[in-house]
Amino acid sequence: MGEELKEKLFNVKLSGWEHTDEQEKEKIFQLSKKYMDFLNVAKTEREFIKQAQKLADENGYQDISKLDSLKVGDKVYFINRGKSMYLAIIGENSIENGMHIIGSHVDSPRLDLKPNPLYEDGGFAYFKTHYYGGIKKYQWTTIPLSIHGVIVKTNGEKIEVNIGEDENDPIFTITDLLPHLAQEQMEKKLKNGIEGENLNLLIGSIPYKDKKVSEKIKLNILNILNQKYGITEVDLTSAEIELVPAFKARTLGLDESMVAGYGQDDKVCAYTSLAAMMELDKVKNTAVCILSDKEEIGSMGNTGMESHMFDFFISEILNKLGVNKPNLLDRVFCFSKMLSSDVDAGFDPIYANVSDKHNAGFLGKGIALVKYTGSRGKSGGSDANAEFVAWVRNVLDKNKIQYQLTELGKVDIGGGGTIAYILANKGTDVIDCGVPVLSMHAPYEVTSKYDIYSAYKTYKAFWSE
Repeated sequence: MGEELKEKLFNVKLSGWEHTDEQEKEKIFQLSKKYMDFLNVAKTEREFIKQAQKLADENGYQDISKLDSLKVGDKVYFINRGKSMYLAIIGENSIENGMHIIGSHVDSPRLDLKPNPLYEDGGFAYFKTHYYGGIKKYQWTTIPLSIHGVIVKTNGEKIEVNIGEDENDPIFTITDLLPHLAQEQMEKKLKNGIEGENLNLLIGSIPYKDKKVSEKIKLNILNILNQKYGITEVDLTSAEIELVPAFKARTLGLDESMVAGYGQDDKVCAYTSLAAMMELDKVKNTAVCILSDKEEIGSMGNTGMESHMFDFFISEILNKLGVNKPNLLDRVFCFSKMLSSDVDAGFDPIYANVSDKHNAGFLGKGIALVKYTGSRGKSGGSDANAEFVAWVRNVLDKNKIQYQLTELGKVDIGGGGTIAYILANKGTDVIDCGVPVLSMHAPYEVTSKYDIYSAYKTYKAFWSE
């Protein structure tokens, strides 16, 4: 009697693997394989958008700038400066009644080259870096790093750079002190053990063979770059070069239940939402997928969600549907629904003291719904209303998708945010909805394959509603 009542009334969430049959397990593993393959060729925001465009083109999407008009069923996209992208499928219902939006970000914590990066010291050539996003600086030393990005010349020529991913490429690293000489360093607080100005990338040590010239090693490196890319040192001032881990995304665990890889915050949600959208055909409500940039540094800039570029994309849809009129854009946003598809902090039993176990996101227990974000007293966060939380729960229950309601750590420990507040400020109903992650913002993050599949199913169900 009591057990039956408990089963009826308690909100008990078991591991999703416990009710996964072999057929579904195979689907989970297949999706994760595609995800890892994608992650390995899309480590930066530019690379992700390039691969996303390729996928969209293969699935019948068209550049909205090339169309004069739109109709129900049309699939379109807009690429913003190669670093963010918006996709849409025009729905059967009037767009005036709102859209169904899923928004993730494709930038991840990393090291960027400074504008004048190259220097020589002590028999070595280095690139000076400036870290991007919230990192633990010590995690970025003594690991293999690769160089990705673009160099743009004054004549407009754009040169793509990718060194360190191919097995035949050299890799790069940032050195650290040996323990025998690190007594002073090890007395420092962890956050100060490695200083930002010392995150300098080791890139060479062979001098140019000319006894008369100074800075021989720097000259040799510039000569190599000139021969390979046709650039000079000044061209590095108009470049966007990122340093990312050279690790490949791999299956983790003897049971092969997890994925380890760089940049899963937030490419795990970006990929699953993109993959789900590629399988949609007709939708009731206009479906929109956001792949944004700059979230890790506040969503600022013209490729971040704080810009008006997304508004421009939706206005273009309204114009080409022939329905635009004063204040319609505001109305559309106010009646729209959105999943802010960003990752959640997964519960780590080794560091259990920072989490409220009753409200933490657990790996393998399904998609994480985070009703509110922010720090401590919800400062700077977005807080979904109860009516919308119930609406999302209903979608998940109807589609038999396991989910968990979570928050980011204990109340006074810290906090965080996503792009949710930006669309909420426009009047849209928004809730954060993503995959729990271990070692978030580290060079190698961990997710559950079950949760990845749950995210894919969630996003597909939301757009199909």
